[in-house]
Amino acid sequence: MPPSGPAPRSSMPARRIALNVVLDGVVSAAAAPVARWLADPAGGWLHPLWFIAGGGITLLVGGLPFRIPQQYWRFSGVADLFNIACASVLSALLFAELLHVAGYPLPTPTFPIIHALVLLVFLGAIRMMWRLAARRRSLALDGERILLLGADHEADLFIRAMERDSGNNRRVVGLLTGGAQQAGRRIHDCPILGTISETPAILERLFAAGKLPDALVITAGEIKGRELAQILEAARAYDIDVQRTPSLTALQPADRVELRPIAIEDLLNRPPVALDSQGMARLICGRVIAVTGAGGSIGSELARQIASFQPAMLLLIESSEYALWQINLDISERFADVKRQQIIADVRDRRRIAEVFGLYRPHLVFHAAALKHVPIVEDNPVEGVLTNVIGTRIVADEAERAGAQAMVMISTDKAVNPSSLMGASKRCAEVYGQALDMRARAGQGGMRCVTVRFGNVLGSTGSVVPLFRRQLEHGGPLTVTHPDMTRYFMTVPEAVGLVLQAAVRGTHERAQNDATDQRLRQGGIFVLDMGDPVRIMDLAFQMIRLAGLRPETDIEIRFTGLRPGEKLFEELFHGREAPVPTDAPGLRMASPRTVDFKVARAAMDELEAACHASDLGAIMSILYRLVPEFLHNRDGGMPVAMSHPDPEMITP
Repeated sequence: MPPSGPAPRSSMPARRIALNVVLDGVVSAAAAPVARWLADPAGGWLHPLWFIAGGGITLLVGGLPFRIPQQYWRFSGVADLFNIACASVLSALLFAELLHVAGYPLPTPTFPIIHALVLLVFLGAIRMMWRLAARRRSLALDGERILLLGADHEADLFIRAMERDSGNNRRVVGLLTGGAQQAGRRIHDCPILGTISETPAILERLFAAGKLPDALVITAGEIKGRELAQILEAARAYDIDVQRTPSLTALQPADRVELRPIAIEDLLNRPPVALDSQGMARLICGRVIAVTGAGGSIGSELARQIASFQPAMLLLIESSEYALWQINLDISERFADVKRQQIIADVRDRRRIAEVFGLYRPHLVFHAAALKHVPIVEDNPVEGVLTNVIGTRIVADEAERAGAQAMVMISTDKAVNPSSLMGASKRCAEVYGQALDMRARAGQGGMRCVTVRFGNVLGSTGSVVPLFRRQLEHGGPLTVTHPDMTRYFMTVPEAVGLVLQAAVRGTHERAQNDATDQRLRQGGIFVLDMGDPVRIMDLAFQMIRLAGLRPETDIEIRFTGLRPGEKLFEELFHGREAPVPTDAPGLRMASPRTVDFKVARAAMDELEAACHASDLGAIMSILYRLVPEFLHNRDGGMPVAMSHPDPEMITP
C-alpha cells in the first residue's frame, strides 16, 4: 500500500518506493489495453501479454524523471498531477516507439494521445481515491469537533496540515471567515457558516441544533484585542475552548499540528509603533544615564534598552541588593562593553542621592523607583507617601542640582481619579513634576521633567499574572476580585520603548507653535496608548488554558471582592482631561490641573514634615488638598468623597 504518513522523500524506505512501483505498473499495464480498445473498438480487448507488460514498463521508465514512484498518494496535489501528466505523455510516446521498433502497427494515429489521457485518468484517479479514503477515515474518527475562524486560504492550509498529521483526531465541522459573501460555500467539503463577527449568533444556532463544536480554532493571526475578547466571551457562554493554529509557515511543512491556547498578549490589540531609535541614540549615546528602581520590572527593562544605545555610563540605582545584583549581571552578559555602576541607594535618602548625583553628574534620570502595590501602600501609608512623593521630589531636586538636563518620571493610571493612597501619592508626584517642567519651559531655569503615565504591564512584580502563575502551581484556586474588573495592560518591553519615545519628544522642542510643545508648556503629561482594557477574568481563563487545564473544571476561579483602595475600572484620563494625540506615535497627552511651583514646593515641605512626624491625619489632609478628586476606597467598598476629611476617621 502507499505510505500512510509523511516522511522526507530522501529518506523514504526502499520498500515503500517498490510498492509504489508495483501499483503504478499494474495500473499502467491495465491502461494499455483500455487505450487500445478506445482507439480501435473493433480491434477487441485481448492482445499479447507483452503489450500489457510494455505499458507498465514504459510508465516506470517515463515516470522516473518526474519522481512518480516517490509520490505520496495521500498528499497528491496540483504539482503531483502535473508530474503525472508529463509522465503519461512521455510513457505514451515511449510505448508508441516500442510498438514501432517491434514492428507492431499503431491501432490508430491518435492512439498515443488516447493512451496518455487514459494513463493520466487512471493514475490520477487512483491517487485521488486514496486521498479521499484517507480523509474519510480521518473524518470518521470520534475526535474533537472544531470550528475554524479565519480567512479561506488559512483554513485551506490548516485542513491540509491536518490531513498530513497521521495522529490527528480532530475534524472541522464549519468555517467562519471575514467575507460576508462566502456563507454557504464549502472548503474541503466543510461549510462556511458565516463571518467571524457573527460568532455569538452562529454558536447560538449550533447550540439550538445540538451541533456545538468542542473548540474554536483561530487561524487568523490578526484577530486580537476587542474582537478576540468578544469571541472568548461567546465561547465561554457554551464552555467551548478557544485555541490558535501555528503560524502559516509552520503549518506547511509540519508533520503534526499542535494547537496552542490564546496567549495573554493576544488580548492586547495595538499595532506595532514606529519608535524614534535615532532620537533615542542622540539622547543617550555617550552620556551618563541614571535609572532609579533599576531592579524592578520597568527599571530593569529601562536599563537593558538604555544599554543598547551605548551610554557613556549607566547608573543602576536600587535599594534591594539582590535586585541590583540581578540587573547588573544581566547587563554585563548582554552589554559587556557598557560601563555601569551598581549603586545601593534609597530615593528617600537625600544625602545619599545628592552624593551619587554629585559624583557622576547624570545627563538624564529615569525615575522608576516607587511602591506600586495598592494594598501594601494602604497598609503602610507613611512609607508609601515618603517613597512615591518625597522620594520623587528628592530625586528631581538633586538631579537638577547636579545639572541634569531632564528627569523622566514613571507614573500610573491609578493616579487618575485615585481611590487608593498609592494612586493619590503618584498624582502628587505628577503635580510636582508638572510644576518643575512648567517652570523650566517658561524660561525660568531648572530641569525638564517628563511625566509618562501608563497602566499595568504583563508579568511585572506583584501584578496579577505572576499571582495567577503561583496559584496555578499550587493547584488553584485563581482569585479574582470581581467578574467585571478590567485593567489596561502592556508588555514591559513595549511600555519601556514608549517611555524612551516620550523622553525624546519631551526633551526636544520642535517649534514654538507646535501643539505638543504648547501642551507640555501648560503642564501636559504623556500617556501611553494602552489600547482597550482587558477583563481580569479573561486573563484568568487564558492562564488556566495555557497550563493545559480547564477553567472551572480543573481550576476554580474564586471571587474575593474589591480590596482597599481598588477600583473596578482604571482610567488613563481624568473626566476633564480630553485625550489628545501627539506628533509621536504611541503617545497621547493629558492636561491635568497644575499647581504653581512655589505652592507645590511648599506643599512638599509640609508633606515631608508630616511624614517624618508620622502624622497620618496631616498627610491625608495634604493629599486631599493637592488631589481634590481623590475618593479614598478604604475598605474595598465604593469610594466616598471627602474634601475635608476628619483625621479621626483616617486609619492606616
